[in-house]
Formats: sequence, structure tokens, C-alpha cells
Amino acid sequence: MTNVTTKNIERLPLTNDYVFKRIFAQEGNESILKDFLEAILEIKIEKIEVQNPELPKTDINEKLGVLDIKVQINKNTIVDVEMQMENEYNMDVRSTTYMGKMIANQLQKGENYSNLKKSIVINILNFNYYKRNSYHNIARMKFEKTSKESYVDMGYKTEEEIATKYIEMHFIELKKFKKKNPDTKARINQWLWLLAGGEEKIEMAEKENKEVKKAVEILDEMSINKEERERYEAILKAEFNQKVSMYNIELKGKKEGEKNKGIEVAKKLLNRKVPIDEIVEITGLNKDEIEELKK
Repeated sequence: MTNVTTKNIERLPLTNDYVFKRIFAQEGNESILKDFLEAILEIKIEKIEVQNPELPKTDINEKLGVLDIKVQINKNTIVDVEMQMENEYNMDVRSTTYMGKMIANQLQKGENYSNLKKSIVINILNFNYYKRNSYHNIARMKFEKTSKESYVDMGYKTEEEIATKYIEMHFIELKKFKKKNPDTKARINQWLWLLAGGEEKIEMAEKENKEVKKAVEILDEMSINKEERERYEAILKAEFNQKVSMYNIELKGKKEGEKNKGIEVAKKLLNRKVPIDEIVEITGLNKDEIEELKK
């Protein structure tokens, strides 16, 4: 790996969709992704395969691309890694939707259920979402506590808690992580400091973990590469333009809805012989629009 310096240039944020996928999903970087997932899931990964290595588009006229990373590990597990920068207050719904699609896409009609692989969704959030005192929360489908009404003495000293082993969700909240300000001894913390930022902690993580060091070197090379930076900025612009376009569509729809509502009210007021000047004041329509309704 070529040594580079980013002292005179801002390092590209790893929390950006394109940069994140460029580091973790590109062919040749499998060892980086493997170490990252092992740190989060606390398992040993023997085999790893990225199923959607394509990068985001740069043109708003194109579909902006798949912004997550889908990975098959150990032949029996599918992992979906999602990076969420902005709080749209629907993370629980979105994560459930991701999980549902992962499960539904696995089996064809008539295929044996025994072929179903475990599905894991990892949500990396650049905001606080859940009212929990932890920056890494793991959710599984659990049984509720046995009620007295439904209790049957079956002789089980310890009841099963997990309803199914096939569903698992992770929520990593980077702002809580930074507030905790942990050291870099734990492997997951080494990776989270790289995501959250903090030059001193990143340097410590590099010394602890060769894969983190490899990721930093690639990130630094990207940051000083003119073409990579232009692509990054083009994607940011495309994403911004898409948001502006969606906002304008919503605003136009809202204005049209308000006008249609005003027209309906104006028609009723005209039927009641209300003076046009009063209808203008009530509905916000102009006199010509109201006169047109009288025809």
C-alpha cells in the first residue's frame, strides 16, 4: 500500500454511502469487511461474499443505486449493512422492511423452508434513535414473559427465550458511542472510531488492528485522489438534487391540495350567495378564479 498524507486535505467521511461502500464492498477488500463484521457480530467468519458490489450512481436522472451492503457469510447467513446519516424518525419501520425483504427474497415459490438462511440487519446510525443506554443494541425475536393465566407446568426449569434464530437486528448509534468515548482495545471500538471520527483514536486503532490500518490507507488514498473526490462530490450533489426535487414535488402537491380545498369551499359559499370579497378572504382564491367557478 502506498504511503500517503492527508494533512493538507480533508479526509472523506466513511459515513458517506459511496465512501463506505468503496472501502468495504470493493473486490480485494474482503479482509476489511470480514474483520468489521466479525467485530460487530462477535463470530468467526470462514467465508464472505459481497452480493451487491455496485457503487452509487452520480446522476440524478439515474437511480442513485443501492446504498447498503449485502453479504453472505459462512454459507448460512445473509447480512445487510445499512448506513443512515439523517434521522427520518422511522428507523424501526425501515429496519423491519429491510428484514422482511431479505427473508422474502431468499426462497422461491415451493422451495423448502429448511433452505432459509439467517438474516441479520446492521443499522449504523449517525444519530440517537432508541431510548436505551447503549450505543450497540441487538434485537432478536423473543418470547414475552410467561403469564400466570397461560402457565402450564411442563417441568421446564429454564424456558426458551428466543422464538427464532433466523432474525437479528443491530443498531449502532455513533453519537452515543462518541459520548461514551471508549478506548480502542475492543475490536468493535476500533472500527467505530474510524466511522465516528477522532484522529487520535483512529491512530490508536490502526496500531491495534492491521485491517483498520488497511482501511485508513485506502481512505487516505481516496481522499487525495482527484477523481475519487469528484465522484464523491457528484454523488453528494445528486443526492441533494434528489431531495430538493422530492421536496418541490411534495410542496407542489400540498399547494394543489390547498387550492382544490379552497375551490370546494368557494363553490359552497357561492351557493349560499356569500359576497365574492368575503370568499376571497376565506379561501385565498382571487376574484377571477371565483368568477370562473360561477360559470
